[in-house]
Amino acid sequence: MFFHHKGLQFEAKPDAPDPLFARKLQEVLGGAWGEITVSLQYLFQGWNCRMPGKYKDMLMDIGTEELAHVEMLSTMIGKLLEQAPLKVVEDAVAAEPALAAVMGGMDVQQAIVTGGGAAPSDSNGYPWNGRYIIASGNLLADFRANVTAESQGRLQVARLFGMTDDAGVKDLLRFLLARDTMHQNQWLAAIEELKDDGIETTPVPSDFPQNEEHTEFSYQYWPLSTGGGDDSTRGRWTSGPTPDGRGEFTYVDEPAPNTMEPLPPKSTPELFVTGRGGMMQKGIDKVTD
Repeated sequence: MFFHHKGLQFEAKPDAPDPLFARKLQEVLGGAWGEITVSLQYLFQGWNCRMPGKYKDMLMDIGTEELAHVEMLSTMIGKLLEQAPLKVVEDAVAAEPALAAVMGGMDVQQAIVTGGGAAPSDSNGYPWNGRYIIASGNLLADFRANVTAESQGRLQVARLFGMTDDAGVKDLLRFLLARDTMHQNQWLAAIEELKDDGIETTPVPSDFPQNEEHTEFSYQYWPLSTGGGDDSTRGRWTSGPTPDGRGEFTYVDEPAPNTMEPLPPKSTPELFVTGRGGMMQKGIDKVTD
């Protein structure tokens, strides 16, 4: 059961209309790494969690918080579009000529489809896609994906911060940056706690019997760059104990294929013949009932 409070988690009020920045802000609302993605990602991870307790509660807490971020960004986008005079668009295009190549830089769907409001889409108008979310049922795999989501999201918000001089917009972005800082640290802490609690460890999934792998390849580093591209050989991943504590990294000086060149499968002579266009089916030269 969800409750909605009419107040926002943080103020979402720009100093002035700016339809061009409204379009840019769509990316952190409905893009692959936007707030719609993380809110539903965390909620589905929570709904799918079969283990009651702190991890499930945390997933539901943060997923619900991210829904509030969706509302704040939607509110901000709507206000950036509110009564936006045409001159705002014209002045912005004049100041940033590259925008003129993309419909003047303004998302026409915000005027035609949403009536001057936000949309569940990215900055190019591509609709938000449920395939963006990750909810695998394995908490360690999911929490690692969540670190990535928060890192990419914070990166995009930080870039947007440098694209506007609007003090009201910047204030909201400062809040979102702060929460992304918390969430990155939260997921990293949760990853360590999962390990300490003995729930999951590396490699994921840890309950798959590793003796079913070809273990001779499990910790080999293969330097496959040629033409002097050997800088990677000096990395931590070429020697010493592996992070999972189960082996030692080894460096293969000259990695080579393990098999000969595979032969193409043989065709069935009575079914296929070779014609000028390549392989074609033999004996089917008319339509039958």
